[in-house]
Parts: sequence; structure tokens; C-alpha cells
Amino acid sequence: MSRILDVYLHESLAGTLEQSPEGTLHFTYDLNYLQGTGPAISVSMQLREQRYDDPIARPFFSGLLPDERARRRLAAALGVSERNAFGLLEIIGGECAGALSLVPQGQSLPEFLIEETEALSPQQLAEVLHILRDRPLLGGEQGVRLSLAGAQDKLAVAVQDNQITLPRDGRPTTHILKPFIEGLDGTVENELFCMTLARRLGFNVPKVSKGVAGDTPYILIERYDRLHQPDGTIRKLHQEDFCQALSVAPELKYEQEGGPGVEQAHSLIQAQTRQPAADRLTFQRMLIYHYLVGNADAHAKNYALLYNEETPDLAPLYDVICTTAYPRLAKKMAMKIGGRDKADTLLLKNWQSLVPQTKGAQRLLSTELNKLASKIGPAAQALIDELAQEGITHAVLPRVHKIVRTRSRLLQEQTKNGAGTLI
Repeated sequence: MSRILDVYLHESLAGTLEQSPEGTLHFTYDLNYLQGTGPAISVSMQLREQRYDDPIARPFFSGLLPDERARRRLAAALGVSERNAFGLLEIIGGECAGALSLVPQGQSLPEFLIEETEALSPQQLAEVLHILRDRPLLGGEQGVRLSLAGAQDKLAVAVQDNQITLPRDGRPTTHILKPFIEGLDGTVENELFCMTLARRLGFNVPKVSKGVAGDTPYILIERYDRLHQPDGTIRKLHQEDFCQALSVAPELKYEQEGGPGVEQAHSLIQAQTRQPAADRLTFQRMLIYHYLVGNADAHAKNYALLYNEETPDLAPLYDVICTTAYPRLAKKMAMKIGGRDKADTLLLKNWQSLVPQTKGAQRLLSTELNKLASKIGPAAQALIDELAQEGITHAVLPRVHKIVRTRSRLLQEQTKNGAGTLI
């Protein structure tokens, strides 16, 4: 017997997700939705009466769930197979990234009122973060129906009057809370530094702050896909990451494993965004920034389309951390630059492959390379000093700072001399 979930986009019933007796997934748009003016839920699933079968439906809906180790632990806590995307979404799919909500067929959506959530005391928050280590996204906690992609432990929360609250029953959230990653010291301070530095350099980046609950440091990140409304409700903005948009399974997010690379990302942006030329340049600047701060983990699920309007924009920069500061983490870049995935082998010609081989495009790229490389050093030093004055220090930050200084200096030399190797 088939099992069915209703799929809502904002407050509209967009369609149904069905799991067949054989375990395959199928998505079908609701006929009333097709007769209205509602947008498609994904560029990979345009509006049509014919259903979308497993090869298209599964990558998109699996992309709403945690990745890898976090997904395995979540599945174990819920008593569901880690391969059973439908079973996991049936339990925790009430509040997902973007504007989707998945609920049992016939069940109505909750009101999107943030005032109806209960604030967590510092002790309660510390207890929640302790539980989070065993149960990602608090899977199995009564009333908690939250789903986020990614491999790191994290929790979607709401912040009201500077109080952290834990919405239940699929009510909307406003922030993502991530405790430090066990086994990798200083990830909170690392991400705080990288995200704040990006904002200083003019990138569109969510606001971030550091907190401590008990003895557990965490980073609090404002959700760019949630907006507070004057009437107290939360407006959801729809989004989908590049893997979802390209029908690529989340476990194949790295280019070396068959995931999207720069060329596919460029093509997606060109075909789908509202301002493709500007977004292509922004995407290239993001690639440069990830290199400069030593983030080798900027895979296709760390880039997204954001639907402020019917036609999407490139989403803000997110999930930036200097992975190079940790010897145990892989050094290969998630996306190749000019065919190379090792940062210490990059040449200027590899960067130049990002744009057409015309003088104007090459000159513009060189300008962006040099501009970012020139500005990031002084900005990083100023930020390190400011964080220290606020009492935010960690042994990882000097390592991150050194990587930034080294790469920015070498990139400036590269663009000045037109030759050489980057590390």
C-alpha cells in the first residue's frame, strides 16, 4: 500500500509525495495548484499534470534531510532506515529549508505565529544541545518536526525578544543554531570569523553571533529564508540548493563523486536566476573567497537559489569555515577550479577558466581576484583584533588568519605577475 504526504509551498497545497510499496518516491502536483498561479517547487520539477518519478523526486526531497553521519544518527534515533527519505520526512518534515512543509495527508498546517513558542532558559538550552549530540535535529522529541540539510549537528530555532525558543508541530523558525563540532576544536569561532569577514568584504551573508549554553559554545545564524512580518507571523522564502535544482542526490554533492562543478553551476545560474550576469560574478567571488579562507568544503549543497520572487536569485553565502586549519580534513576542493581540486596547484590560468576567454572578461576577473586578495588581509587583522576585545579567542583563529594572509599575498602576486602557483 502506498503512503502519502501532502506537500505545501507556503500555505498552498502544491502536491503529494507518494512512497510506493517498492519504496520508490513519486511527486504529483495538485490539480487545483496547477490551475492557480503558484510557482513550481523546484526548477527540476516544473508545473505539469504528469507525476515526477523516483529519479527526479528522490534527489530533491532527500536534499531536505541531513547528510551522512547526522542522517544515520537521526534515523537510528527515530527507528527508521537511513535510506528511507519518506519515513524521515514523515516524522520531521513539518519545517524544512525554504518554504516547504510536508505533513501527513489531510493534516492542516500550523499557524505561523512565533509568539506561541516557549522560550528556553539557559539550562534548558544546555540540555537541548546535549540531547542534540545523540539525536540530530532533536528527532523523536515530542512535537519537534524540523528538517535541515547538512552533515553538521544543528537545530532550527526561533528568536523572539532576544530569547531562543524551540518551535514545535512544524511552526516556523528564524535562526539556525550550531554547536561546536566534536573532534574539531574551535569550529564556532572559525565559522564566526569566516562569516563575519565575508560580510566586511561586501558579501551578502546572514548575521551570526556566538553564544554559550552551559559549557557548550554555539554559533547562531539568522535564516535568510525567513522574514519577520509586522503582524507577528514569519514569512518563508522558498529555496533549493544546487543539487536539488539539478536532480543530483545529496550523497553525490562533491564534484569528484559525480556532483555539480563550476560549469554546471554557471549553467544553472545562467538559465534560472533573475540577474544571471550579476549572479555569475557573485558566484565567482564566492569561489575566490572560499579559496582565500581555506574552505575546501564548498560543495553544491552550499550554494542555493532563493525565491524572493517567482524567478530566483543566487542565495547569500553560507556555511563558510576554514577546513584547511584542521589537518584531519580533506584538502581537495569540493569544486574544481580550471580542472584542479588541490589549492596548492592553482595557477592564474585555472582561475581564468571561470570566464570567457575575452580581454574584457579576463580583466574583470583579474580585478576581482586582486581586489578581494588586497582587502581581505587588513580586514582579517581588524576582525581578529575586534573579536579579541570582545573576549572571543581560540587557538584556531591564528591558524585561520595565517592561511588568509598567505593565500591573499600569493594571489596578489599571481595577478600582478601573471604567473606562478597559488597555495
